[in-house]
Amino acid sequence: MPNNKTVIQCPECGKDIDINDVLTLQLEKQLTEKYEDERDAEKEKISALEKNLSKEKDALEKQKEDLNTSIEIEVKKELKSEREKVEAKLKKRLLEENQEQLSMMEKELEEKSKQVQELNRTKAEIEKLKREKDEIKFEVEAKAQKDLSKILLEEKKKIQKTVEDQSQTRIKQFQIKFDEQTKLIEEMKRNQEEGSSRILGESGELEIEEWLGNQFRLDTIEEIKKGARGADCLQTVHTRERQNCGTIYYESKRTKLFQPSWIEKFKADMRAKSADIGILVTEAMPSDMPRLGQKDGIWICNFDEFKGLSIVLRKSIIQISHAMVVQENKGGKMEMLYTFLSGNEFRLQIEAIVEGFTQMGNDLESEKRSMQRIWKQRDKQIQKVTTNTIDMYGSIKGIAGNAIQSVKQLELGGELGELEE
Repeated sequence: MPNNKTVIQCPECGKDIDINDVLTLQLEKQLTEKYEDERDAEKEKISALEKNLSKEKDALEKQKEDLNTSIEIEVKKELKSEREKVEAKLKKRLLEENQEQLSMMEKELEEKSKQVQELNRTKAEIEKLKREKDEIKFEVEAKAQKDLSKILLEEKKKIQKTVEDQSQTRIKQFQIKFDEQTKLIEEMKRNQEEGSSRILGESGELEIEEWLGNQFRLDTIEEIKKGARGADCLQTVHTRERQNCGTIYYESKRTKLFQPSWIEKFKADMRAKSADIGILVTEAMPSDMPRLGQKDGIWICNFDEFKGLSIVLRKSIIQISHAMVVQENKGGKMEMLYTFLSGNEFRLQIEAIVEGFTQMGNDLESEKRSMQRIWKQRDKQIQKVTTNTIDMYGSIKGIAGNAIQSVKQLELGGELGELEE
């Protein structure tokens, strides 16, 4: 229970108030405020002291730096002075110690100098002797060269005379050899021309045989062996109904000039083989025959005309053979037929047929080449259009996807795709 003397009642709220507590609180507050004021005053003093100490410290640091700088300068000066003194003493001592060696070296140098001078004099004398030696050598060589030139000139004249004498003999020998070589070359040229003609003739013979064998498979194409007497090949005409309807004898010539002697020889070969018709195929036509025709009973044509002529004459042989069978024992009609076949009218008809056949063959070849060129151009155009169409379809398909309806011909395996391949 609090003492009633120290407790009073608050007139406002009616609560009991302990006066001791109030006084204690007031005293504590006063003491706290006083302590804080004293503390702030002390802090200000301390701060002022710190500032003064910092200024004094800075001043001392500056004085220290200045003093260090002065001391360093003085020390350097002292060190330099001492070093100079030491170096002077060392130099003096070294000079004193090496004076004797220097004197000895000077003496040696003087002696060496004298030796060099003596050596230079010796070298000069040697050079003088070498010059005198070279001069003597040059004089000797000049004299020897002059004597040698004189000897060489005399020998050259002797050799030239000998060579001239020998050259005349060699020129004559060379001329004889040259004439012999010229004759040999001419002989080789003739042999070469004959060989070329023979090779060309053999190639023409093979061309004729190959064409006849391919064109008339029922006929017998007999090759006349090389070296055997006779022409190139003999064609025996056969049909499915009759064998040995007749024979056509072929001779090919590939030369620049037509030889009339060929005809008589060919006729003799025909008689030996009992051939019905003879065809002489040649590159060079007779001078009086610019085109195919019959001369002394022999048909003469070039390599372009012989195919058509062979077809027509073979057909005439078949017709004659058939007529001989049908008109057997009717000598009058056979004689008329023979007269017709050996007459000028039949020859003109044969020429017209062969000319037409040759022209038709040339026109056909020309048309074939023209059509092949047109077909190739159209094929390239079709391929170009096809490729561009497929590329365009593929580009659109790649952009639009399934929104574009499929075109079967443009898809893989379609007609245009196969055509492109």
